[in-house]
Amino acid sequence: MHNRRLGRYILAAASAIIITCVFMEGAWAKEKVLKMSTTTSTLASGLLDVLLPPFEQDTGTRVKVFAKGTGAAIRDGIDGNVDVIFVHARAREAKFIKDGYGTKRYAVMHNDFIILGPSNDPAGIKGMQEATAALKKIAAAKALFVSRGDDSGTHTKEQDLWMATGLALKFATSTIVKKGKKSTVEFLHPVGSEKWYLSIGQGMGRTITFADEKRAYTLADRGTYIKYRYGRDAGLDLEIMCAEDPLLNNPYGVIPVNPARHPHVRYALAQQFAKWLVSAKAQSIILNYRLQGKQLFYPDAMTLSKSKSD
Repeated sequence: MHNRRLGRYILAAASAIIITCVFMEGAWAKEKVLKMSTTTSTLASGLLDVLLPPFEQDTGTRVKVFAKGTGAAIRDGIDGNVDVIFVHARAREAKFIKDGYGTKRYAVMHNDFIILGPSNDPAGIKGMQEATAALKKIAAAKALFVSRGDDSGTHTKEQDLWMATGLALKFATSTIVKKGKKSTVEFLHPVGSEKWYLSIGQGMGRTITFADEKRAYTLADRGTYIKYRYGRDAGLDLEIMCAEDPLLNNPYGVIPVNPARHPHVRYALAQQFAKWLVSAKAQSIILNYRLQGKQLFYPDAMTLSKSKSD
């Protein structure tokens, strides 16, 4: 009798567990989750920490973030691994859409790139505005320069600037490992720079920190620099050496992945997110996001200017 009762108890408990699991699986299936690949700078700068909670509160949609270099983020979109990308490399974004992987680019915001360096400034570039001239002086001085080397938007911009210097360049390749996955990155660097040009295959925050430790120059986006210099107890000793060149403009756009290419993507959620980012509310959050009184990003969507004039 005791064994029968025990058997009935175990059967009832097992049934309850199965019912609970089925219920939870159904609840998870109904949960609105948007998968987004984005550049490391939106995360490292702290911007997503102030943008995503109000979006989730307004829409009930949770955003799962994959922060990586822009090249890798775009590849996530090409492969259909995510529903939306939020990146900063205009030519590559345009190709992404032209090739049918994205539906439309929404202009969200911009900041700028800056060349950072140690206070002793061995290349003598502090205060320069022309970025290519500053890089040529760094090369002439054989001063240590740290490159992200990760196929990111920042890395793409750095490569464009080196090409614009007119210096003799050569191709190199490196293998980077992120989250256990290996990938090969091709990059250009000045001929004869092997001892002073360091390509490290890291995100923006780690690159800034490494350059600070090595007392080297590097190219960074202003938002991440402000976050690392003024938004952390550790701080940084790196200073802004070259800025305000039009070539250093850094626009960010959000692009939903095309459901015609990948029918499984959650396109409605991606559209909802893109349109929310260019809404007056989101643009105001971007406008007012500051650290130590310093603005990290500037909104680009027309809805903000319209709301100001209303």
